Amino acid sequence: MTAQRIVLLLLACLALSPVQAQPAGMGDAAKALIGSWEFSNADRDRRCTATFTNAPVVGGYKVEFDANCAALFPFVANVSGWRYPDNDNLFLFDAAGKTLAEFSEVEAGMFEAPTPGVGVLFLQNAAAAAPPPKRPEEVAGDWIIAGQATLCELSLSVTAASGGALRLTVKPGCREDIAKLNFTRWRIEGGELQLLPAQGTTPWRFVENDSDNWRRIPETNEPVNLIRR
Repeated sequence: MTAQRIVLLLLACLALSPVQAQPAGMGDAAKALIGSWEFSNADRDRRCTATFTNAPVVGGYKVEFDANCAALFPFVANVSGWRYPDNDNLFLFDAAGKTLAEFSEVEAGMFEAPTPGVGVLFLQNAAAAAPPPKRPEEVAGDWIIAGQATLCELSLSVTAASGGALRLTVKPGCREDIAKLNFTRWRIEGGELQLLPAQGTTPWRFVENDSDNWRRIPETNEPVNLIRR
C-alpha cells in the first residue's frame, strides 16, 4: 500500500470517528441560547447560572456554570458541553458524549428536564426570569388583614408547625368571621402566601403585589389584602 493511500485511509477514519466529531455549524436556534440562563430546580430554591457559549467542544459547544452550581447540582461538574437542537431538545453531555440532562422547551425562553436522581430541572433566560419566590424569613413579621378597614392582625413566625407549615399567631380583636377560622399556620407554596386554619377549611391564598402587600385570591366581593405593619 502506498504512503498516499495510507494517508487517505487515516483521514477517512478521523472523519468518521465520533471522538473527533465537531458540530457542523451553529443554527439560529442554537445561537439564540448563547448567554446566561438561570439553572434551577422546580421550586427555584436552588438556583445558579449556566452560560452557553459558541466555543466548540467535542460533540457540541462549551457551557460554563458559576462556582456554586456543582454544590447545588453535583452532576454539572461532569458536564462538558451542550448541543441544540437535537430532536428539538437541548442536551447537556459529559466528555464521553453521555447525556446527563435532556431539556425540552415548554415555552419561549424556558426549558425543563425531568432528570433521574435530581428531579425536574429548569433553564430560564436569566434576563426574563421572574423574581424568585419569597423565603419565609423575608415574610415573617406582623401583618394586617385589611379590606376597607383593618379586619385582623396577626404575626407570622419561622417556627415550625405541623404539616411542614410555620406558626401563625392571631392577635386579639379579629373580626368574628375571621376569628372563627382559627388560623394557626402559614406557608409559602407555589409563590403564594397561604394562611392555614386549624382544621378542615380551605386556606386563604395571597399573591404578592409588592414586598409589603399581598392580595387575596380568588378575589371576593370584598377585596382583601395582607399588609405588613
